[in-house]
Order: sequence, then structure tokens, then C-alpha cells
Amino acid sequence: MFTGLVQMIGTVRQCRSGLQVFWDHHSDAEGLANAALGDSIAVDGVCLTVAEQLPQGFRADVSNETLARTTLGAKAQQGAAVNLEPALRLADRLGGHLVSGHVDGEGRIEAIERQAEAWRLEISWCDPHFGRYICDKASIAVDGISLTVAGCSEAGSRFWIAVIPHTWTQTTLQQRRPGDRLNLEADLLAKYAERLLQPRQAGLSDAWLHEHGWH
Repeated sequence: MFTGLVQMIGTVRQCRSGLQVFWDHHSDAEGLANAALGDSIAVDGVCLTVAEQLPQGFRADVSNETLARTTLGAKAQQGAAVNLEPALRLADRLGGHLVSGHVDGEGRIEAIERQAEAWRLEISWCDPHFGRYICDKASIAVDGISLTVAGCSEAGSRFWIAVIPHTWTQTTLQQRRPGDRLNLEADLLAKYAERLLQPRQAGLSDAWLHEHGWH
């Protein structure tokens, strides 16, 4: 489990047995510098397990499901920059929101606008099916960054976020351009609520709501 508060920018590269992730040799992020075998690290919002320790980095095994659902495969081929966050400890402050590191799907940057005190990013889901998890002021993880939805289309398939200067400069968002793909993970609470309601959806009606106190 993660918080969506990025600790460092690293790079990801493809190798014969998975992916290699490296961080700057001046790293002072304790959770990364002391990463051990079996530890979980979020790489652009994707939870990866340390399979081998490397100087200033690690190697991770990656499934076909992960490569198909996220941007990691394409970024690894380019040796691209990625956001890094070690797993949450129970004693840590939860400054962002609960992020599982299990990406729902990819999104695409439709527009970037520089505003007075922030950057406005407009993003669309590549699969509009996931738009139902988006609403105004909801939390969403964008390439592993905990952000708040500032507004969205009626179906939620397109939404926009305001990025403050600190987040912009401390993450890979500053390198993104319109048309770029992003890893998106919707708020866990929305998915759990949907799952819990599914058995009752067939009998949900105005009469049922009225009977159970929803006037």
C-alpha cells in the first residue's frame, strides 16, 4: 500500500529478466536506499517487488498483465524517468490517499495549461469504462501521484486536475506533454462501494429507496 506522495524520480530500463529501476546515487530517501529483497516499491504507480538488489536500484519481475495495462513497458524501452515511492509503513502519516499500486488502466493527457499558481492537466481514460469512478473532488493516482479531481465530464471519462508547483517540480509531470500516456488508479473506496452494492442493484428502485429511509 502507498500514499501517492512521490519520494524521488528514477529511471526504468528493460532487461532480459524483467525491469531494472535506478535512482540517483545521492538519494537520501530511506525507504528506497534501504530497499531489501521482497520490498514493494511503486514505480509510476505500479507496485513492483524487489527481486534483486542493484547498486542504486533494483530488478523486478514483471507480468504480462502489468505490461499490458500500464506504460512501464514503453518507458523501460526508452529508459524513461519514473516516480518512485516505497511502501507505506503503519506508523507513517497518510498525507495523500490510499493507493494500492494496482493500476486500473492508462490515461492520455489532452491538454496542459499554465495558470497563475498551478498547472491544469486535462486527462481522458483510454478505456471510458473507468470514468464511473471519477467525480468532483475525488482522489486519483496519476503515475503514482496522489491528486484531486478538480472537475470532470458527466461520464467521468475526461477530467482535469490542478497541480501545485511543488508537485510539478518534484515529479515527472514536468516532463509530460499532450498526447502522453499515464498510469491511472481510481480511488479504492469507489471500487469497494460498487462491489458491495452489486448484489442489490437488481432490486434497487425508487420504492426500495423510500422503504429504507431514502426520501
